[in-house]
Amino acid sequence: MTEQLPLFPLQTVLFPGGRLPLKIFETRYIDLVSRCLRETAPFGVCLIRRGTEAGMTAEFFPMGTSARIVDWDQRADGLLGITVQGERRFRVLAGSADSNRQIWGEVEWCEEPPNATSLADQELAPLREFLERASGTLELPYETRESELRDPNWLSFRLAELLPDLGLRQALLQMDSGQERLAQLRTLLVATRTAA
Repeated sequence: MTEQLPLFPLQTVLFPGGRLPLKIFETRYIDLVSRCLRETAPFGVCLIRRGTEAGMTAEFFPMGTSARIVDWDQRADGLLGITVQGERRFRVLAGSADSNRQIWGEVEWCEEPPNATSLADQELAPLREFLERASGTLELPYETRESELRDPNWLSFRLAELLPDLGLRQALLQMDSGQERLAQLRTLLVATRTAA
């Protein structure tokens, strides 16, 4: 089953459960935010492949995450500030722009497979420890709970958010399971430790 979703191409990757602060200044995105607030509806965030966030419509990757506005305020600089939380992954099957240059996508939702952990606890331990250390060092917009640290999807999304490489983040978003993402992240962590 497909659905129409307004899209907001950005120079970042949003993961399910992740939070993202945004400054809204273009008319098309002010309209998008107004509509989403009024209808308590989500919009889609997709990583820009080519182009920029402002101005002409950018080319974007066809996999993204739906975002729900969880907070908003009028910033001191006069811009609208919002914070969104990622919800579900989707694939864009077709896209179009309306007269206001707002992009709409016909999307299909990606179902997350059940959270049966295929990696052993000793394989997951370094990943959990890394996230716990990062949570203590960085100002992350969430608190970690033990149950979430045992959820392969949640853990893989939180770890992927810490990566500086947007292409790698996008590749991880496109993977179909938390176990697959965790295996890739574990390989990266081991390679980083070996190189250090």
